[in-house]
Amino acid sequence: MCLFRFARDQSVINIAGLRIGGQPGELPTALAGTVFYHGHNIISNEEMGIFDVKRAEELINRQAEISEETGNPGMLHIFASTRRAFERYLDFIDPIWNGPLIIDSFDPETRAEMAMHVTEVGYADRTVYNSIGLASTEREMRLLRESDIDSAILLAFSPNASSVESRMELLSREGGLLAIARGAGINNMLLDPGVAPLGNGAGAALRFAIVAKAKLGLPVCSGMHNAASSWEWLRSKERCVRNACDASTAALAASFCSSLVLYGPIENAGIVFPVVAMTDIMISEALEEMEVWPVWSHPRNRMV
Repeated sequence: MCLFRFARDQSVINIAGLRIGGQPGELPTALAGTVFYHGHNIISNEEMGIFDVKRAEELINRQAEISEETGNPGMLHIFASTRRAFERYLDFIDPIWNGPLIIDSFDPETRAEMAMHVTEVGYADRTVYNSIGLASTEREMRLLRESDIDSAILLAFSPNASSVESRMELLSREGGLLAIARGAGINNMLLDPGVAPLGNGAGAALRFAIVAKAKLGLPVCSGMHNAASSWEWLRSKERCVRNACDASTAALAASFCSSLVLYGPIENAGIVFPVVAMTDIMISEALEEMEVWPVWSHPRNRMV
């Protein structure tokens, strides 16, 4: 767990006023809930971007409320199948959410078009591109470079590079992901180890966070909820058990130095934010004797 200080200086990135990274115990863990994801029950047409406006607004407002209460910053992770859908989602989000955005799609072409659209409407400075990885295409990286986005998640994972050491190699080797990101105009980098299913190496993502921060000093993000959502045994259990395990993955990620947790469906904001806030408070208290002090907005200064 992150009950120590890294010898290497730790970068802090700033995305539209939200600061992410630094030494453990200083900044609260940021949390990103996903909206409009594939199969999201508020969507009636994924290609066109037709959705239940009232329910979507309720979900986004709930994340904002619990973020304000705990002190853990919230981000909105927007998934879209097409650029047309994304444009509808962004038009809807504009008047109700002024925080940072993470843009995402299964399709590289759509991701690149999303980057161009946020540039056209002036949202690039509050946008994180998800993600740059081995599957990124040359055209995708060219369009990203032509956009105004300067923040991105680097996905350090492939089926042939599942160990912590091989993931670090993907980042740092000549022509690796760090170099590709810089070539695409990215200055603010978040390192994502990818999370394999439980039983197939999910725990390596926790160790990656420690190693990456120690060697590179860059902030790490994590979608540890994938470990729970892909766990076959868990799927047959009652909702309260599934929710407990899902929230626990967020606490684990925060405990192992992930500065940003992609906690999955935004519906889970009500259970994830308090669990991560409690984790942040415990880490802060544990590091007090090492003279590590939390910022004023930290959960420790809000909730105890």
